[in-house]
Amino acid sequence: MEGLSLFLTVFLALVIPIVMARLRVTTVPTAVAEIIVGILMGKSCLNLITQTSQLTFLSNLGVIVLMFLSGMEIDFDLLSPKKHTRARKSESGKQVKPMVVAAFAFGGVAVASVLLALGMKALGLFNDVALASIIFMTVALGVVIATLKEKEILGRPIGQTILLTAVMGEVIPLLLLTIYSTVNGGDARKLWLIILLFVAAIILLRRFKRPYLWFAKVTKATTQLDVRLAFFLIFALVTVAEQVGAENILGAFLAGMVMKLLEPTQATKDKLTSIGYGFFIPIFFIRTGVNLNLRLLFANPQALMLLPVLVICFFLAKLPVTLTYMRAFNKRNAFAGGFLTATTITIVLPTLQVARKLNAITVTQSSAFILAAVIVCIACPIVFNSTFALTPEDKIKEKVVIFGLNAVTMTVYQDLHDSWYSVQVLTCRKEKYDTYKSKVKNLQLLPDRKLDTLEAAGAFDTDIFVATFTDDQANLEVGRAAKQAGVKRVIVSQGKVVADTVDQLREEGIELFAFNNLHGAMLRALIESPAVYRIITDTNNALYDVVVRNSAYTGRQLMDWDFVDQITVSRIRRGDKWISPHGSTVIEPGDELIYSGPWREADRIHQLLSRE
Repeated sequence: MEGLSLFLTVFLALVIPIVMARLRVTTVPTAVAEIIVGILMGKSCLNLITQTSQLTFLSNLGVIVLMFLSGMEIDFDLLSPKKHTRARKSESGKQVKPMVVAAFAFGGVAVASVLLALGMKALGLFNDVALASIIFMTVALGVVIATLKEKEILGRPIGQTILLTAVMGEVIPLLLLTIYSTVNGGDARKLWLIILLFVAAIILLRRFKRPYLWFAKVTKATTQLDVRLAFFLIFALVTVAEQVGAENILGAFLAGMVMKLLEPTQATKDKLTSIGYGFFIPIFFIRTGVNLNLRLLFANPQALMLLPVLVICFFLAKLPVTLTYMRAFNKRNAFAGGFLTATTITIVLPTLQVARKLNAITVTQSSAFILAAVIVCIACPIVFNSTFALTPEDKIKEKVVIFGLNAVTMTVYQDLHDSWYSVQVLTCRKEKYDTYKSKVKNLQLLPDRKLDTLEAAGAFDTDIFVATFTDDQANLEVGRAAKQAGVKRVIVSQGKVVADTVDQLREEGIELFAFNNLHGAMLRALIESPAVYRIITDTNNALYDVVVRNSAYTGRQLMDWDFVDQITVSRIRRGDKWISPHGSTVIEPGDELIYSGPWREADRIHQLLSRE
């Protein structure tokens, strides 16, 4: 019977996503579907899958891998003070600081969760206030990230704010759960030992930072050193966690954070995700459903009454998120964003698992919590997708600020693709402003070019900053200030190019644009390679540069792309090397392609390949 249960579980893990794709079920997370199928196949209905030692082991490993991948989901760039101390304009035109808004929103969630838990205790529905508070404040980070990626707003102010709220809703409850389990497990005196777990994580990070770069170079298909390192980190920190009295899921979560800080390649991330979500994690979710006993739940009036109350509490706990978002974003998207943060499943399940081990919750109560979380997890993405409306600001990929107004920047302003860029032009010359103000929609006149003035005008609140002032030294000064402010790409123009300056700017991560060199290069191209010149200046065809992020087109040969006959791929940049493309070239995640083709098709293909 053990072999049959394992076979059915693995078979269902294969079939569920196939059936969902066939039926075009896109609004329900796969994890929720796996839990529902587990309910049908388990003791609640058909009882075809039973609890076995094999399934228990693989399920426990699944939850550890799930927490590891959750730790890898955290984008530490979003937590950078440089990125979030500056205000960003939302779609409503308001100045938004994503970190500040997210902190206030989650603070409200924490207060609401405690009040709801106290209310449930007062009504005699559930007596453990600490456990209920932890569960109510959790957010399913993985579901939130997948939904935001689908809407392509992960890099926009509202997307960043929702993501940061979700990060807090996963990290903080996990830390609180560790404290809760330590205290309730009778090991309160060992609480300080948890610090050793974080010390171990820091040591591992420092120890493997440099070797990991070497691993990436020597790894082979038969060694997969990057994957071996990932599992070493998992078991090392899980072991330390258990030894100091912390929960093993906290160790796995920290291992994921360490792996993320090692800056793994996209290929490594894909391999780890494939191992986790391809095998271990589905077993955990299916087994969770199998272990649910809805017959006992429905036979117990008090537990049955608990179910609708829990669903309402899950939503009410996230009401502060909606109210906070409404002060920064339009009401419709604020409501949708708040509703999405009510999604909760990934931390709820491990939390209930810990609570059952501590005998802090009955099996029936645990089933009610899980079923309520499943209901919420089904409803939230559906409501978000049907309510959230992309605004023009949301659809723009990158914001560009150009400091300096002249004939060249005017041409650039007019030619930059509206669907990809939001361009703002700044000038401190009144005569230039009067000349071009009727032609440049987003033109701002500054009283001077001081750094404080530029900062106040939001010049460094951008993805790309271009300094094209007439003074070379001024361009260098503001370019360096923009880089220090955390701007991703900084481009400065120089009338006179000095070799030492070029090398220094390259080290600082600043890109150089020289008018004289450009004109000379174009003239030389016209003389030596007129075909290249025609490609660059052709108005009917486009020359594009795209980083391939769409997993549907990675791991495949170039000849297998359905649109490859519509474009000409000239070069491929992989890491620090340029390679010549062939039909048999396998495209990897993060490859940078230089290609040309009719501008309408090239535009469509650019959007397709760059989509995550």
